[in-house]
Amino acid sequence: MRGSPPDLPGSSTTDSPVDRALALLLAGEREAALRWSAAEVEQDASVPSALILTCRLLAELGRSEAAIEGLEISVKRSVDAGNLPLAVAAVADLRALGVPIDDHLDAIASAFCSTSPRLAGAESPHPPPPPIPAHVNFQPLSSFLAGPALLSKATGIIHKARQEYEMLVETESTSLAPVPLFSQLEKEGLRALIAAFEMITVPAGAVVIQEGEEGAEAYIVARGELEVRRQPGEHDRIGDEEGGGPPITLARLTNGALFGEMALLSRAPRGASVVACRPSILLVARRDALEDVADVQPQVGVELAAHCRRRMVTNLVRTSPVLIAVDPQERPALVERFETRVFEKGDKLIEAGKETSGLHLIASGEVAVVGEDGGESFVISTLGAGEVVGEVALVLRRKANADVVAVHPTVTLHLPREDFLALIGDHPAILVGLYTLAIQRDEETSSVLATSTTSVSEDYILV
Repeated sequence: MRGSPPDLPGSSTTDSPVDRALALLLAGEREAALRWSAAEVEQDASVPSALILTCRLLAELGRSEAAIEGLEISVKRSVDAGNLPLAVAAVADLRALGVPIDDHLDAIASAFCSTSPRLAGAESPHPPPPPIPAHVNFQPLSSFLAGPALLSKATGIIHKARQEYEMLVETESTSLAPVPLFSQLEKEGLRALIAAFEMITVPAGAVVIQEGEEGAEAYIVARGELEVRRQPGEHDRIGDEEGGGPPITLARLTNGALFGEMALLSRAPRGASVVACRPSILLVARRDALEDVADVQPQVGVELAAHCRRRMVTNLVRTSPVLIAVDPQERPALVERFETRVFEKGDKLIEAGKETSGLHLIASGEVAVVGEDGGESFVISTLGAGEVVGEVALVLRRKANADVVAVHPTVTLHLPREDFLALIGDHPAILVGLYTLAIQRDEETSSVLATSTTSVSEDYILV
């Protein structure tokens, strides 16, 4: 099995059987994978991820009818477990098998939409998804089962799983936790949104998003675990060292996590990498597919934009030196004063010799502070996410002495000039930080402009 763990009778593992099955599936070892996933369904038919993998394997091995039977139960099990992404993943497999999916999409949207009677109140606390459990002394189906015998055994397990589900007697539907973004939508909008996602599976170690590359996709973790990692930069100094070293882990993503969605708002290069820690099932939607949905269902576009803004605010509240000076409880309300602006590559945020329109907090992308010497433009400095621009002209009350230009598509939170005085009146600590920053940058810019007759790097010429 090309290095995969043995699955002989009597063997055991501390790994998750679904992890093992998914890893074997990705390695092309279908029968070995089926022994693990079907054994998990036999032991606990309420595990929707095991059901989905078993049915996908049955379909690939020629048992489409059994696969369809199990996938339809998988949709219901996933909904009852509150796992909207996994329910959508099961629907994606049904669609691939040519099964009409309208009723399934309706059922998912009805369960999780904003008007669903099954949704618990937003004020009710909901624990985070439990970690994927380790299975001690778990045994896959016997390796002596192969070919038709293995398929018959797995088909029988699926039949039993369906019968078990149909025999369940529930006095009332289970209560479901609202899903961020999705449960903000009405039924028709939610239905259209989930239909735009496709399912993919990735092995452990796979780089789903690469830092620095342009992206046009958003992802949801249906089942698995991934890490958000960023290469250290000049703000991540250790001792006297700058940059270099191993990647910094920013976050760990588990079931239900949405990531990569900032690419829907801006075509800026990805600010971090996302790497699978274990074999994972993901949903993916491209920007053009989501834009098509938003054209038909405008509420989807509105909620996507609002969600992206909330994520920007969350990130900026943690990283912006301006916002760090404000009391943590006051930061979210403060950022609400700012408006979102999107700049394409080459757009000017600030123009030399003119008054600035206001203060910009860079949410994503990168800008260059650009001077001019003898008719040639050159970069004085570059600024990225979490940095502020426009403070020199505002705080020192004068016209800008350099252009600020988007190096990549860039998103900022912008505070108009007329609102600036009100802001610092309510939060004087911001003025202290901005004044210190403005003096420092003004001195640096003036020094560079005064000596700009030296060499100009072609890499930074802006045209």
